[in-house]
Amino acid sequence: MTPSVPEGPFDLGVEEEYQVVDPQTWELRSRIQAILEKDRENGVADMRAEFLQSQVEAVTRICPTVRELCAEVQRMRGEAASTAASLGLVLVAAGTHPFASWAEQQVTHGERYATLAAELQEVGRRLLTFGLHIHVGIADPDLRVRVMNRMRPFLSLLLALSVNSPFFDGRLTGLHSYRSVLFAALPRTGIPPHFDSWADYQAVVETLTSTGLLSDPSFIWWDARPNSRFPTLEVRICDMPTRVEETVCLAAWVQALAVKLAREGEVTSVHRSVLEANKWQAVRYGLAARLVLRSGAPPREVREWVELLLDELADVAAELGSESELAYARTILDEGTGAERMLAVWRERGDLRATMSYLARESGACR
Repeated sequence: MTPSVPEGPFDLGVEEEYQVVDPQTWELRSRIQAILEKDRENGVADMRAEFLQSQVEAVTRICPTVRELCAEVQRMRGEAASTAASLGLVLVAAGTHPFASWAEQQVTHGERYATLAAELQEVGRRLLTFGLHIHVGIADPDLRVRVMNRMRPFLSLLLALSVNSPFFDGRLTGLHSYRSVLFAALPRTGIPPHFDSWADYQAVVETLTSTGLLSDPSFIWWDARPNSRFPTLEVRICDMPTRVEETVCLAAWVQALAVKLAREGEVTSVHRSVLEANKWQAVRYGLAARLVLRSGAPPREVREWVELLLDELADVAAELGSESELAYARTILDEGTGAERMLAVWRERGDLRATMSYLARESGACR
């Protein structure tokens, strides 16, 4: 008998962060206000401002299944691209812009961003990064925290599949996810702590806010967190994927893992020092990372873990109808991550503007 799925509903939504780009020069443009005004005029209102004016975030509707999420991401990217095109701009999907100068970017107007700018100073101004945030609905708050605890070892695998930021400020960084390094300079980031319960989590947040150490719970930026406004677990570790199929694949993995982990009995946690070592492996090596995902297990490369986990998640994937979306991870293994494909274009052309042109084409509906 198939186990019941507890206190889901395990529905999905994603937030994608895009680069606002001039298609003639491939430079970033600080045009967020014009984009938001045009979005409202069009009656869509999928897009939101981010910390810097050359960034824009697009948000899907809630989707019960991965198949519906795929159609929703395609719609969202298409409408966002159309809005940008009406202003002579393109939206590009990648974890960093290969050559834009962070020092030239302008902070977005508004009280929230002024507060962040005042707190983060130069660390914030350098945060010229773009990520994918995946929400999975978990109604029971204790289960939400338990799944987050159990998800922690798998976060680095998700990062390794999504790495898409090998360049920054015109330099080859030698890393596959330089976005992760830039983000790590902020407070309240990285692998989330282990919490005993929802009450334990709330007590920590209450201590931070009541003492004035945290002005808003949404300023907790761990790689996974209970969302402060919705009953979802929000996985935030991924670089922004270039292809729609990559976003959908990663969302399918988060959903399937969440269901599987919700059903598990007691599990032995992986030590935090091992989790941090895993994350560095993913940041530095991408698909060649060697990861320890279970306590006492040997390190395995990403390809081995993907095949093992596809087998282990097969029953859940069949229930969710996400077999093909999960299996797209094999396409990433075969064709390379966004970082590897970007590097291949740069090595062939020797021109970061050609790399940007490639990214614009690969961003699918973002073109």
